[in-house]
Amino acid sequence: MLDTAKMAEIIRAIAERMEAEKDYLTQLDNEIGDGDHGINMARGFKAVLDKLPELENGDIGALLKGTGMQLVSNVGGASGPLYGTAFMKAGNVLKGKSEMEAADFAAALEAAIGGVKLRGKSTEGEKTMLDSLTPAYKALAAAIEDGANLKDAMQKAVEAAAGGVEYTKTIVATKGRASYLGERSIGHQDPGATSSLFILQEIEKGL
Repeated sequence: MLDTAKMAEIIRAIAERMEAEKDYLTQLDNEIGDGDHGINMARGFKAVLDKLPELENGDIGALLKGTGMQLVSNVGGASGPLYGTAFMKAGNVLKGKSEMEAADFAAALEAAIGGVKLRGKSTEGEKTMLDSLTPAYKALAAAIEDGANLKDAMQKAVEAAAGGVEYTKTIVATKGRASYLGERSIGHQDPGATSSLFILQEIEKGL
């Protein structure tokens, strides 16, 4: 069970993680992108932190939707609209809920992925954040179906996401700035898949 206060705590932890990993994410992005992913993510979540006192007293849906709106407004590049959409879509699913069970979380993650696919016109296997989020969702849903609680299911999701990040090193980028590199993008880890993994890791830790 995850309530609004706990979710707010997790979002704080995600913001701290983005600040801590800012240089690493930027370094990954320097290799195949615009070189600003870490800076953008840290700035976006800093804006979320500033807004958090207003958001954490409502329901989980409003908290996630508010988080998404801050990300859209404050993160540059493609990451802002993509991450913002993901949080807003998850928020829509959890509208009015002050706590969520494992199945609620799975539905929210599924909606978030759907939003990213639509907004980014992308799918799994194109060297994007979807390469960590999609396997994470599949592993989570399968674990829940087998009767796992949210914490255990989340552990499986994080393992699958980490595998997805490794997988991005082996494939050609066909979306975003990295796609300009073609075959030369092979061997490089996708920054968006990596930041998605960090978010999932913080959720698991928070549970």
